[in-house]
Amino acid sequence: MDFANAFSIENVRFILDGFYMTLKVAFLSIVYSFVLGSIVGTIRYMKVPVLSPVLGLFVEILRNLPLLLIIFFARFALPDIGIQLGPVYATIVALTLFEGAMISEIVRSGLTSVHKGQIEAARSSGLGYMRTLWHIVLPQGLRRMVPPIVSQFISLLKDTSLAVVIALPELMNQSKIVIGQSSNYVIPVLLLAAVLYFGVNFALSLIAKRFETKIV
Repeated sequence: MDFANAFSIENVRFILDGFYMTLKVAFLSIVYSFVLGSIVGTIRYMKVPVLSPVLGLFVEILRNLPLLLIIFFARFALPDIGIQLGPVYATIVALTLFEGAMISEIVRSGLTSVHKGQIEAARSSGLGYMRTLWHIVLPQGLRRMVPPIVSQFISLLKDTSLAVVIALPELMNQSKIVIGQSSNYVIPVLLLAAVLYFGVNFALSLIAKRFETKIV
């Protein structure tokens, strides 16, 4: 083990550049997948004719495919139909679709978990369907959604490492390059990567617990 040379200024800066790319890709994917998942999950909960079953089919297909396959598809298959995506955008598209499908199920399940008696009471008091959904169903469903959604976001952040196979310059890709300089760098570099991943994911967990406490 050679901590001194492994953690030279150039190597640390190189690894941190990869960490920045990991955070950037994860943040954009989290935002897009949350929006996509919320829309799809709500539509499926509302059981919109034709649209809900079609979206349900796509969700089931995406949930049962390996994320790595979706990343390969976005990077190497889409160009065959005229859609050229670099490693960054291919990763964001793949993560958004995959995690969006997962989040849509969380949203749908959270909304479905609200007792029907409360919905019927709201409707009988004069609230329309959309107002009942917004004022009664969503606030209660949100409490049940927070833990699994944050867990999904944590998984998303870790899953960015899979993009190393398409040469996305993220944390693990940059770490691999540094490790290639010397076998003595393996443990120091992997420890640094582990600390960086842990720090962000632990912070997300703490934020989720605090947010969950406030909305209960």
